[in-house]
Amino acid sequence: MTPDDLPLLRTPGTPAISPDGRSVVASVIRPDLESDEYVGHLWRVPTDGSAPPHAFTRGHRDTAPVWSPDGRWVAFLRAEPKGRPQLCVVDADGGEPVRLTDAPLGVSEAAWSPDSRRLVYVARVPDEGRYVADGDPSAEAPRLITEYQYRHDGVGFTRDRRNHLFLVELPGAPDQRDAVPPAPPEPRRLTSGDVDVTGARWMPDGTRLVAVAAVHAGREDDLRSDAVLVDVATGELRPLTDAGSGSTLGVVTVAPGADGSVWLLAQDLGATGRAFVAAQTALYRLDPADGSEDGGPRRFTDPEDMDLLPGVLVPAGDQVLVADQRRGDVLLLAVPAAGGPPRVLVDGPAVLRGADAAGGTVVAAVADPTSSGELVALDADGRRTLTAWSDPVRPTVRVPRELVAAAPDGYPVHGWLTLPDAERHGPGPYPTVLMIHGGPFAQYATGLFDEVQVLAGAGYAVVHGNPRGSAGYGAEHGRAIHGAFGTVDTDDVLALLDAALADPALDADRVGVMGGSYGGYLTAWLTTRTHRFAGAIVERGFLDPVSFVGSSDIGWFFGLEYLGDQATEHGAASVAAQSPMAHVGQVRTPTLVIHSEQDWRCPVEQGQRWFVELKRRGVPVELLLFPGEGHELSRSGRPSHRKARFEHVLRWWSARLAEPAVTP
Repeated sequence: MTPDDLPLLRTPGTPAISPDGRSVVASVIRPDLESDEYVGHLWRVPTDGSAPPHAFTRGHRDTAPVWSPDGRWVAFLRAEPKGRPQLCVVDADGGEPVRLTDAPLGVSEAAWSPDSRRLVYVARVPDEGRYVADGDPSAEAPRLITEYQYRHDGVGFTRDRRNHLFLVELPGAPDQRDAVPPAPPEPRRLTSGDVDVTGARWMPDGTRLVAVAAVHAGREDDLRSDAVLVDVATGELRPLTDAGSGSTLGVVTVAPGADGSVWLLAQDLGATGRAFVAAQTALYRLDPADGSEDGGPRRFTDPEDMDLLPGVLVPAGDQVLVADQRRGDVLLLAVPAAGGPPRVLVDGPAVLRGADAAGGTVVAAVADPTSSGELVALDADGRRTLTAWSDPVRPTVRVPRELVAAAPDGYPVHGWLTLPDAERHGPGPYPTVLMIHGGPFAQYATGLFDEVQVLAGAGYAVVHGNPRGSAGYGAEHGRAIHGAFGTVDTDDVLALLDAALADPALDADRVGVMGGSYGGYLTAWLTTRTHRFAGAIVERGFLDPVSFVGSSDIGWFFGLEYLGDQATEHGAASVAAQSPMAHVGQVRTPTLVIHSEQDWRCPVEQGQRWFVELKRRGVPVELLLFPGEGHELSRSGRPSHRKARFEHVLRWWSARLAEPAVTP
């Protein structure tokens, strides 16, 4: 794969199955270098595989389809070029979609009422005078900040544009298929106030919604959130899990059961509400009437062993579909609604991207080592792959092979080694790049990964894996670096690299290291500890935990919980012991620093200061800054910026990992 192949990455979103289970609609999005945006349509395919998929819509960017319960409509989000997504509906038999909203900041999600006549949607509501179309942001009134939580990477300031719920009705008699008007109907706002309400789904009675919101008194000082009931008539919010009364949960996803129960995906954040380190997401069930036997939600999965993917929660008859992050895979599981061990529906190597169920059929969007995602149907007749969207990119893909190494303390470290195509690049030995993921509580996964493929396509062997601190290997694995950044995680990535270098196809004298976010931290940290690398790329790095506290959107809790509190009696020494910036004088490795100018997660000052400190010490260093981008540049930045980033990465490695000169 080359940087020019980015448009070949076609990624399906969460599929939506018709109520009878016979048809599925899904969005397929790809980077488009010509428009410099992400574009795509909705596609429809029969779940029995009897026909190939066909384009169901043809907008600029159509996403997030949802079938009406009566099967007559498909609602979805459409964004015009350079525009914001708006809610649209289209007849299930096809035709011209009709726009239902004109939200100034766009719509993010929608859900049908049980009677198929109403849609609830989420939209940000700007304060008066802010975020005016074609306005001058520099002329807006000043912002008075009084709380920790006032901005978010990729969004910007949040308190002056809260997420709220709106209701829009389809006018006309229920038996009129052409009831949708040519102009957007007037929506009714359901919620208000200084609170974000998201993830709304209708309760079976059609008079209430269940959603996610932080409404407790201490919400500014912790990370907890509640499942809430929303009265459709009045907009009143009533907490179900109730952090205000002692619940320690951070609820991330909710879904109603057919019997009026509510299923939750949530993390237990402890008594402080900030114990997020390796807090794995579990499945809970709550009866809104009286809760479980002890008055609270009943837990169905063990958060010490399983970490469920937020966003995948599908009640389906006598089971609930969830996704478990496990050893680089994201597997689809069916959890019995009555309790008991889950059953694996989609096994690895696979990365589940979304799922839906209806009419006795389950459809999942699944990526694998050669695909960025295909639709897979599962029913009594077995498993069928319904699409082949990744066929154009498959010939360029190199399949990683699993790698297990032993750290110095004997701990097993799991990862992968990807080799270049020997027919194109010869038998080796190949220059090698060690890649380190962000998080740290995240995982490199087994789906097609463009970062690895572009490097392998240019002739580099790539080593990447999941050291201690990562997700997917149990909570204890994730907690291993709590207060211990740069310790066993360092041992683990070096052990994985050394195990890979035992292969004679790799050149141990031409090795580089790169990573982003926490991976940028560990890359920089390694260069303070060893001079073995011919070059490094430190991207969007967490490099100084002291300045991070006041500059990052998560700075008020992240470093304090992970590394310690600089302001405490013994905290300063502990933080300094884990800080790359405190040891920058040890660095000799030539370094490319990559950062985005609007990164509010790892603010640009982190990268700028690393660049300056290396340059003033005479270390070869470059700083590559991307305007208008945030923390997610490499994953969802402008397509032109993603391509340019790849080109600079390849340029850097070409200079630093070139063939050594031959001594006469």
